[in-house]
Amino acid sequence: MKRREFKHINETIYEEKMDNGLQVFLLSKPEMVKTYGIFTTNYGSIDQTFTPLGKDEEVTVPEGIAHFLEHKLFEKEDRDVFQDFTKLGASANAFTSFTKTAYLFSATSHIYENVKTLVDFVQDPYFSEESVEKEKGIISQEIRMYDDQPDWRGFFGTIGSLYHKHPVKIDIAGTVDSIQNITKDDLYTCYETFYHPSNMVLFIAGNIDAEEMMAYVRENQNNKTFPEAPEINRRFPREPVSAFKSEDAIEMAVSTPKAYVGMKEKVKDLSGEELLRSELFADMLLDYYFSTSGKYYDELYQGGLIDDSFHFETEWEREFGFTILGGDSRDPEAFLKRLKTMMHTLRKESIGDEDFARMKRKKIGEFMRALNSLEFIANQYTHYHMLGINLFDVLPVIESLKKEEMEAFIENWIQESQMTTFQVKPKQ
Repeated sequence: MKRREFKHINETIYEEKMDNGLQVFLLSKPEMVKTYGIFTTNYGSIDQTFTPLGKDEEVTVPEGIAHFLEHKLFEKEDRDVFQDFTKLGASANAFTSFTKTAYLFSATSHIYENVKTLVDFVQDPYFSEESVEKEKGIISQEIRMYDDQPDWRGFFGTIGSLYHKHPVKIDIAGTVDSIQNITKDDLYTCYETFYHPSNMVLFIAGNIDAEEMMAYVRENQNNKTFPEAPEINRRFPREPVSAFKSEDAIEMAVSTPKAYVGMKEKVKDLSGEELLRSELFADMLLDYYFSTSGKYYDELYQGGLIDDSFHFETEWEREFGFTILGGDSRDPEAFLKRLKTMMHTLRKESIGDEDFARMKRKKIGEFMRALNSLEFIANQYTHYHMLGINLFDVLPVIESLKKEEMEAFIENWIQESQMTTFQVKPKQ
């Protein structure tokens, strides 16, 4: 077991790579009452085309299968795993993103039993044709529920307008039609390829003894047999740099229109710290100009173009990146026109030394406050680890950012050809 100290934030991480390839990270916080564990596989909704374990030819599986698999792992032949956690006084959950599937629990007691339950149920799949067919009805209802949510449709509508072919444009849960094609064999194919321990990370944070917990996990893994670690070959379609559409819209039963500007980020050839620095610059600039205390926010708000639903987000991943700004607007055409003008103006504006220093201080403060959350540490440490970044190195990276770097980033950041607008309009 390796012990890594991060003195600048007074944290110590214990890590070990198990013989089967599973990467385990432990953060001992004796002052905490609860313990949080998350077991994550480097496999999400975009991983649709790949070469299965032990095969020579690639396959393309139905859209939404990663999310479907997440649901099915909780159901065993004789029970529902959620009940196992409930009996142990734990709260359990799971989620699927574009790039990851994660299973988690939070508890204040029976920690070792909960860790065993978490690891064992994920590493012991059970799928039957009957249960798969039953699940299709459940997930179809979930998909229809999200299809009725204007914010969700606006989010995926914007991404769908940005991307030509990349599967990030597909809803994480798939479609009602696509999940009908999922079979038991498909689930086992995806599971055996992507749920090998070598493609997974276990992070446990909280009131634990690191030495004892690592020995416990090590023994658990040594008692199981896995095939040799596969080399996972994923394939993604070639994606143009430009946005798929310059604008698009749908009609829904909304009283107030929703409007969004989306921007396709250039992530090709970015990895590790380069990717992190770009993400930090994008986030800091969005906050500086468009947060409630931002330079442009008040003009949009006082002009009646936005309300308090206005928000922004930027996501930079291993195969894609996007930035989205928007919300409700009673004059969506005027709002989108003004917002795009503001974004293009960023390239011409100069950020003063004191403003830049203030941006960095704010980012550092947000990061340090977030470290008070076990969930934040465990989730983000896992996320960044899969991108080749250490979460606890983020602080020194923020501190090392230079204004000249940000200016160079801005020059290449906002391009009209990589932008789209999307509206959710009231039904006529």
